[in-house]
Amino acid sequence: MKRRLPIGIQDFVSIREEGFCYVDKTAQIHQLISGSGRAFFLSRPRRFGKSLLCSTLGAIFENKRNLFGEIAGQPALAIDSMEWEWKKHPIIYIDLNPGNYPAGGVNTLYEIINIALDSCAKKYSVSLDGGSCAGRFIRLIEMLNNTQNEKVVVIVDEYDKPLLGTIDDPQLHAKMRDELKGFYSVLKSYDKHLRFVFLTGVTKFSHVSVFSDLNHLVDLTLDPRYADLCGITQEEMEQNFEPEIEAVLENTGKNRETYLGELRRFYNGYRFSRKLLTVYNPFGLLNHFDKDGEFLPYWYETGTPTFLINLIIKQRINIIDLTNMQVGYEDFRKYDIETIRSEPLLYQSGYLTIKDYDEELNQFILDYPNDEVRASFSKALLEQYLRPSVEASRGLNTQLITALLKGDVDDAMNSLKTFLASIPYEIIKERENYYETVIHLIFTMLGLNCRSEVRIASGRIDTLVETKKFVYCFEFKLNRTAEEALEQIDTKDYLLPWAGRGKQLFKVGVNFDCEKRNIEDWKYAIL
Repeated sequence: MKRRLPIGIQDFVSIREEGFCYVDKTAQIHQLISGSGRAFFLSRPRRFGKSLLCSTLGAIFENKRNLFGEIAGQPALAIDSMEWEWKKHPIIYIDLNPGNYPAGGVNTLYEIINIALDSCAKKYSVSLDGGSCAGRFIRLIEMLNNTQNEKVVVIVDEYDKPLLGTIDDPQLHAKMRDELKGFYSVLKSYDKHLRFVFLTGVTKFSHVSVFSDLNHLVDLTLDPRYADLCGITQEEMEQNFEPEIEAVLENTGKNRETYLGELRRFYNGYRFSRKLLTVYNPFGLLNHFDKDGEFLPYWYETGTPTFLINLIIKQRINIIDLTNMQVGYEDFRKYDIETIRSEPLLYQSGYLTIKDYDEELNQFILDYPNDEVRASFSKALLEQYLRPSVEASRGLNTQLITALLKGDVDDAMNSLKTFLASIPYEIIKERENYYETVIHLIFTMLGLNCRSEVRIASGRIDTLVETKKFVYCFEFKLNRTAEEALEQIDTKDYLLPWAGRGKQLFKVGVNFDCEKRNIEDWKYAIL
């Protein structure tokens, strides 16, 4: 019998009372709420458990201690045995995720906020009159503080949803920003009435924007102490989901080590600080277990990164550089619409993650977190660049992968040539690096181990693809010859670092014809 996995369930009370599996984060939560700070901000990508974290905080501050002991057949949580005041505080909970802000504008923002304020007032039996959202917020804080004889806890989930939803409409975005700036400024002005403040979101709109008046918030986003506050570590995964792991092994006949390696590569890899610690996306992992171990892009399919792809194209970001982007610490704070950059936004949205950190330069190196995002995002980029037909993409998938896995270069190149021939003529650009980018996206979309512009001692390899048995070194030319491309691989000994590793090495020279806008010819040799 399958265990109950909380897929899409964000209410802590429901999870505990109904016996769902729960990965215990309350030791870290205790560290957070019992420390010296009392106003915090946490940025994480969608579907990473931010809402569940907010719900858990609400249950703690409402003194629902029974939920943290043994309940519904589930073990007690860490915080139950820790020193804590267990005192009931009035809570104002605001969730800005539901609104359709592009369609409804600031009126939708007013409606969502006022519904939350009215619901809270009703819960605590206080009367809240009309007026602006900020004014009603102030009065509610004061009344709760006075009538409940305890300081107020404020939790705002997805604080930036109105801003992200209107980022393509600068005029509406500016109105949203100004309204939210005035509303959130209450949190600093009325700090004396507040016991704890917690805001979550995807991005941090700063400087002259919303956070200019919230400079008292402690930003936990890159704090190593809370790097796994949202998300599931490898250790937590193996400790909490052993029955699910065993079920997959039994159904598939896979070796445990092999399966866990596949799981890490496909769903793990998100890193949120300088600390060498990565986590799984909970939504993808839980769906994988629930679907009997099927590897599908569950997290990626819950959102369409159209804005980000358009931003990459608009800012002329080299797509090949997505796997080696360098971002400074301060770049993560630049999210105003006038100065927004794609690199940090890709990180905060979960499409890129931290792969390395240069302490001397205080620079983060970004890359795709895992195979799920690498393949899915590359497919989305390729569709934006080339707009291929479904039939062409489907045919390429089968033919190209099969050819490369069996070492058939001619079949692989014919597959690529057929695919490029199906692309509308006006889309193809007459640049060598354009073709290199397209080939890179195709290989990456197919889940192949592909790297482009690989720097070695003797030069720079255009594209390198590795399979279990083979290594393919591609050199591309435009309006020249495949022989020239192949000669460059030989002259610069591009494959020397891969010699003696037990894999068959292929040198592949490819020439593109700008008039035909396709592959003209290719030559290859085997080492």
